[in-house]
Amino acid sequence: MDLGVPPQQPDRPRDAAAGRVPLAVVVVDAEGLVSHWSTGARRLFGVPRQDAVGCPAGELLPVSGALRREGERGPDGTYADLGAELDSPVGGIVAYPSAGRARLDEPRRGRIDVLWWAYPLAGPGPERLLVLAADAALPADGDSGGTPGTIAPGFALHTDFPGYRELAGRLPEILPNMSVREATGIVAQVLELGYPVVEFSHCEQVPVTPDWGVPRHPPRSRPGDGPGEAGAVPLAPRTVPRPELDLEYAAVRERLEFLNEASGRIGSSLDLERTIREVTSAAVPRFTDFAGTHLRAAVLAGEGFPDGPPDVTTVWHRVWVEHNDEPGRWDDTVPVGEAIAFPEHTPFFQCMVTGEPVLVRHVDEQLSNRISGEFEKRDLRPLITGRSLLIVPLKARDVVLGFMVLMRRPGREPFDDMDRTTGAELAARAGLVLDNARMYTYQENVAETLQDSMLPKVEPRMAGCDIATRYLPGARLGRVGGDWFDSVKLPGSRTALVVGDVMGHGLNSAAMMGQLRTAVLTMATMEMPPAQLLRNLDDLAQRLGELYLATCLYAVYDPIRSELQIANAGHIPPVLVRAADGRAELLDLPTGAPIGVGGVAFETATVRVSPGDRLILCTDGLVEVRGQDIGAGLAALCASAAHPAASMDDACDTIIRALNPRGGRKDDVALLMARVNGIPADDVAQWQLALDPREVARARRLVRGQLLDWGLADAVEPAELMVSELVTNAVRHGRTRPVGLRLVRTGALLCEVSDDEPAPAALLSTSGDDESGRGLLVVSGLAREWGTSATAHGKTVWFEQALPGARRSRASAPPARVSSARVPSARA
Repeated sequence: MDLGVPPQQPDRPRDAAAGRVPLAVVVVDAEGLVSHWSTGARRLFGVPRQDAVGCPAGELLPVSGALRREGERGPDGTYADLGAELDSPVGGIVAYPSAGRARLDEPRRGRIDVLWWAYPLAGPGPERLLVLAADAALPADGDSGGTPGTIAPGFALHTDFPGYRELAGRLPEILPNMSVREATGIVAQVLELGYPVVEFSHCEQVPVTPDWGVPRHPPRSRPGDGPGEAGAVPLAPRTVPRPELDLEYAAVRERLEFLNEASGRIGSSLDLERTIREVTSAAVPRFTDFAGTHLRAAVLAGEGFPDGPPDVTTVWHRVWVEHNDEPGRWDDTVPVGEAIAFPEHTPFFQCMVTGEPVLVRHVDEQLSNRISGEFEKRDLRPLITGRSLLIVPLKARDVVLGFMVLMRRPGREPFDDMDRTTGAELAARAGLVLDNARMYTYQENVAETLQDSMLPKVEPRMAGCDIATRYLPGARLGRVGGDWFDSVKLPGSRTALVVGDVMGHGLNSAAMMGQLRTAVLTMATMEMPPAQLLRNLDDLAQRLGELYLATCLYAVYDPIRSELQIANAGHIPPVLVRAADGRAELLDLPTGAPIGVGGVAFETATVRVSPGDRLILCTDGLVEVRGQDIGAGLAALCASAAHPAASMDDACDTIIRALNPRGGRKDDVALLMARVNGIPADDVAQWQLALDPREVARARRLVRGQLLDWGLADAVEPAELMVSELVTNAVRHGRTRPVGLRLVRTGALLCEVSDDEPAPAALLSTSGDDESGRGLLVVSGLAREWGTSATAHGKTVWFEQALPGARRSRASAPPARVSSARVPSARA
């Protein structure tokens, strides 16, 4: 790309090369810090971009006039007139540009003179000053016979020069790594304030445009000719016999500079959408006037690597468009976000199938009509006719992930073979970055799916308590962790509450969390006391491997007795908020070692609770902050938990906002809150039955009378039948202890029958000739849920019966009424 003075200047007074200078471009924000630093600035001042951006400009720019207040004399004896210091906020910059010369010592070249132009910037953005600088040793004009004399920087109207429209159109190309919007705003101000020019001593003005590396040949000397030290006489710069070689070298150098800067812009994150925007915006306006990026649907959705080569059925998503045309020109015809399958006889299809760049130097009317005719209900002709078109594939591992459509406007140099190579190289680098972002998105989706599948769907309402939960993934890479919570329905209207935290992060921690959670669920349904459950979980973790370490808090709430039984394995203590006075306290529990350590005893603590009390269990990711004592986090947890809230969900949100105000936690967080409501004594009835078959009839009478007292007449007959079956089995197989019968009225009717036979009840397969074994078949058909669990003295068989008006959870309709006299009792 030729960045010199436009060729449409047949009568220009000087050669185009005379106005081409290596240019340093620096943008300073309102705080006096460098926000943009071009490659030319790195060459001129010897400071790399990563060291310059964010530093005070006064420490980097030795442009004396631009760095001192009005009236202060610089090292070259001149006075500055900008009116501001860049090492302090630039709010005092005047509304006029200024220019000058400065002298600096460059380690490799010694002392050099620098020309500079400074433009104050106005607008909503943070940029407040644009500084252009160049080496004062400008290339000499071959027709002038050597150095023209004194030179000085100045300003002129760009309309004073032939080809001024193209001159103004190329001005955005000097701005380093800026979006189209930013560059357009700055260019408009530069054109209004004055175009940068170099004034020669004979009053000739030459417009300054950027140069991309045309080599300046050092002067030679011949010994023995004329005066001078050791007979050396400096000569004028060597005249190049074939200037086209320098132009070709400059074109190659320019493209390498473009690829280098574009590569530095793309891939700054692993976010797929941001990467797409960076890739598309890197090409505009320096390389092209329009850039549109299309990706395969599987890539955009993060579903893994696309299968097979694309064809006419492949759906592509237009994910981003960047251009320097008038706003809105492309929005209706090529909207961002559109899903489209490209027709076969188009250059787009050719690129995506072959995986090779497609170059159309000039889209004439005939080709424009043919391309536009392949698309239904859209006219592309006004947008592509007369333009130069280049389509480059975005590939990774020889699979086409997408492609970029690049176009240059009429009047700009059309794409050539070198541009095709440059575009292909840019696409290759972009394809690698996109594939990295795609793989990260895919792995993150897999991790989140695994995490979501392992987290339970906790019922918000259990017998005697309400539950609310929150889970926040960590901010680290992958975001998957080993935190979990759970609630388990236990016999006797009890509820087990669990919170655990596997040490570490990643898929291994999540997999270990799944194993431990499954083990807790299994052991909880076996009626293990909390301390014994943690003991067994610790043994399991040691058998699974040495690296299996986790903390766990296990609590069982009994709403009839109004008490909590809790055991702790190295976890942070829970918080209990008393309903009576709103006071929040950390429960002082015996703290055992984490699960997996081994050889440590666990203890069960009993805590009395009242209706309305709230229990908060969480993992340390909520209260632990690096560099801060965990006690401060626990105190903040108590304070936020005590804050009144309209609902359980609001109370959880209050805690999250208080302890994670900006979403900056690095660790994942599991939070479980349970409000214990208890079960009134009037809703519980229990009896003791002797080991006598006549007690079965008594049990039916007791159940009927209690249900009629509760106003549940419609539930009497099925309840009588199921109680009769369970009590018959208990009387037949009981040993010495009486049979226990208990009814609990909550959202459903719970019935429990206990005996001292340790063998669990089992649902048996029966044939038509069997006289027994149908008892649990009847219970299974009539009950909403049923089960059996071991106790310290035997077993308990229970069932839940849906009450009239309550929503049934079983899909099938209730079975027909069965007479107890015709169904023989059987051992379950």
